[in-house]
Amino acid sequence: MRPRHFRGEVAVNARERFNAVMAFEPVDRPPLWEIAYWMGAVRRWYREGLPRRVGLPDDLGDGRGAAAEVFPWDITDAATNPLASDVHDFLGMDPGFRRVPVNNYMCPAYEEIILEDHGDWIVWRDSNGVTRRDRKDRATLPAFIGWPVRNREEWEQVKAERLQPSLSGRLAPGWDGLVAKLKAGEHPVVVGLRSGYYWACRNLLGDEHLLYMFYDDPALVRDIMRHLSNFWIALYDQVLDQLPADAAVIWEDICYKNGPLISPAMVREFILPEYKRLTAFFRSHGIKTVLLDTDGDLRQLIPIFLEGGITGLLPFEVNAGLNVVEIREAYPRLQILGGIDKVQLARGRQAIEEELAAKVTPEMLRQGGFIPMVDHSVPMDISWDSFRYYRERLREIVGAPR
Repeated sequence: MRPRHFRGEVAVNARERFNAVMAFEPVDRPPLWEIAYWMGAVRRWYREGLPRRVGLPDDLGDGRGAAAEVFPWDITDAATNPLASDVHDFLGMDPGFRRVPVNNYMCPAYEEIILEDHGDWIVWRDSNGVTRRDRKDRATLPAFIGWPVRNREEWEQVKAERLQPSLSGRLAPGWDGLVAKLKAGEHPVVVGLRSGYYWACRNLLGDEHLLYMFYDDPALVRDIMRHLSNFWIALYDQVLDQLPADAAVIWEDICYKNGPLISPAMVREFILPEYKRLTAFFRSHGIKTVLLDTDGDLRQLIPIFLEGGITGLLPFEVNAGLNVVEIREAYPRLQILGGIDKVQLARGRQAIEEELAAKVTPEMLRQGGFIPMVDHSVPMDISWDSFRYYRERLREIVGAPR
C-alpha cells in the first residue's frame, strides 16, 4: 500500500523512521506508537478478546501503568513498569523507545518501606524518599505527604550521598551486552530523564514547599537545578560515547489543566538557563531531538521551551484546551507527539472517526514532525473494540501496511 499523505522513500526500520519524522524529512509514514496504558485497560481488553500471551504481573494494580512504545523503557523497568507486549504484538505496533540503561536519579535509592497499613490503602516511602498515601490497587491518584529535603542541610546530604555521577551502581546489569544489542537494533535509543528540573525539585521538596522556596530561598532552588545539570551532564558524558542516543525524553509535569504551575517569568528565570545548558550538551553528542513530556495546558511555556533547546512536546492533552492542528499552525517546526482525545475514543466509532479526521489531517502528515497517539495513558473506559478500531483506522490513514 502506498502512503496516502507522506512523501519520499519508505524507511528501512523504526529507528530511521522516527529520526526522519522528527527531522521533517521525506518518509513513508509516522511510527505506530502509543505512550502507555492503565493496566486495568489491558486487563479489560483481555476479557473482551485481546489474546493473552505474555500477560501482566498479577501483583500490580489496575491503576499502575503498562508501558507502550513512547515510554522510555529499559530492562530495569520490567518488574514495576512492564511492557504491554500483547497489545503491541496484536496490533502490529512499531518498535519503540529504549532508554540508555543508566540510573540518572537517586543512587543508592531509598529503601521502600510500608509505614502504615490500613487494609485497602497504605502509607509508604518510595525509592525517591517521598512518603505517599496510596490505594493498594493504585486505582486513584496518590497523596504525597512527605519529602526528603526540608532545608539546605538535608539537600547537601542528599546531593553528596545520592546524586553523584559515579557509574558505580548506576549501570543496568549486563551493560556491555545491552549496549551491543541496542546499537544493532531498530529501537530508537533515548536518554530518558524521568524527572526534569521542576519535577525533580518537587520530588525533593514537595510542591508547596518548593513554591515558597522560589521566594524564601531562591539560592537553594538555583543550587538544586544547577547541580542537576552538572550531575546529568557528567553522568551522560561517560556513557553516550559508548551508546549514542537518537533523542532525549524529559518528564517535566509543570502545568495543569488551566496553565503552568509557576509563572512563565519564573520558568524563564530559574529553569530556562539549565535547559539551555542541558540541550547544548545533548547537541554536542549528536542528539538533535529533545522531547519534553508535560501534561496540562503548556501553551504559555512553548516559546520558553523552544528557546531552551526543546524541539518537541507530548502528549498535548485535549481536555486542557490543546489542539495539535492549532499548535502546528503557531509553531510549524515543533515536533508533536500525541493529541488524540482519549475521551472521544471511549464514545465509540463515530466519535473516533471525527477525532481522527480533525487531528490526523493530510497537511499534518505531509509536514512531518508529527506522531499521532492518545494524549496520555489509555484509560479503562475505552473498550477493546473501540481501541482496536481506532488503531486500525489510524493505520489506514497514515498508509501503514498490515
